[in-house]
Amino acid sequence: MQRNKVILPPQTIGIIGGGQLGRMMAIAAREMGYQIAVLDPTPNCPTAQIADHHIQAAYDDMDAIQQLTELSDVVTYEFENVDLKAAKYIEAQGKLPQGALALEITQNREKEKQLMKQSGLSVPNFAIVHNANECQETMNELSYPAVIKTCRGGYDGKGQLKIRTQKDLPDAMRFADQHQHCIIEEWIPFDKEISVVFTRTAAGNITIFPIGENDHKDHILYQTTVPAQISDTVREKAIKSATTLAHHMNIVGTFAIEMFVKNEDIYINEMAPRPHNSGHYTIEACNISQFKQHILSICDLPLVDIELLQPAVMINILGEDINRLLNIMPKMKHGFVHLYGKKEAKEKRKMGHVTFIAEDLEKLNEQIDQFKEAITYD
Repeated sequence: MQRNKVILPPQTIGIIGGGQLGRMMAIAAREMGYQIAVLDPTPNCPTAQIADHHIQAAYDDMDAIQQLTELSDVVTYEFENVDLKAAKYIEAQGKLPQGALALEITQNREKEKQLMKQSGLSVPNFAIVHNANECQETMNELSYPAVIKTCRGGYDGKGQLKIRTQKDLPDAMRFADQHQHCIIEEWIPFDKEISVVFTRTAAGNITIFPIGENDHKDHILYQTTVPAQISDTVREKAIKSATTLAHHMNIVGTFAIEMFVKNEDIYINEMAPRPHNSGHYTIEACNISQFKQHILSICDLPLVDIELLQPAVMINILGEDINRLLNIMPKMKHGFVHLYGKKEAKEKRKMGHVTFIAEDLEKLNEQIDQFKEAITYD
């Protein structure tokens, strides 16, 4: 991919997708003096509230894609399920420095896992199945428990089914028949999950944010703690794996990789070719956020060397939590509240997050305990 041209304020950055990640990209860009155009079908979506221009259309509407491309000096995206035809069109116009390859790979779990294997990285044992018979044959070879996932789509636990024992096999076979293109992975009884969030320029310069340790509830990220409590060996393996993938895929922009840690080994789980929920802590806890670093990269400006200013914990606020958060905000002495401007609070929908920082882990844990007690019992 040729080196992208330098984009300077007040030129326009186009964003495909108007959710919270696009919103936080837009806030970072506007602080730097850029104008923002967003393509999203939803009226008054979170990013549109920050943008100068909102093209309200479907993501695969090529007239709208052309309009966004003409309006923008550079284009980025906030989610990986961007229409590939659209991405390749924008790339051909020289305005998509991230390129279409990262999208093509991360949209498809089969391609994702194959690339990881080709890069020499550790991944759980897996097999691709297209129907119930192939599912049954695969589970005769793989160990229980396992998980079956759709190869395309699916997030926050959607599009997947855990196969705990042979009793769950009929459900898995029905799942395979229903979705046709699936991946079955052996379940790794991991000690913890970590996220490596990094930013890379078109010239190959890379900066890596402090590694976060993730906790989930109902398959949705609940909390990220930084720094992760991992050994130097695990940290070095995680950074080496992330760097290998970054250069192998010629990544531009901010990118995230989720990994499982088992003893001193790591296993790559999933990748996201854009800023990530587990990197939100960087807004307050680092000298530069994942979003501002992303803007620097896609605009071909020098990246900032990253420093962790204080330990941090980021907690997601879902639809069922939002009213309790609002009730306790007048009494909150700690925590930085970010709400995403979503009109409707639905259960399990990410409505915002709160980040806590402190000079040491003991004080940080005190803040977290107070917050969790208040939001639970308000």
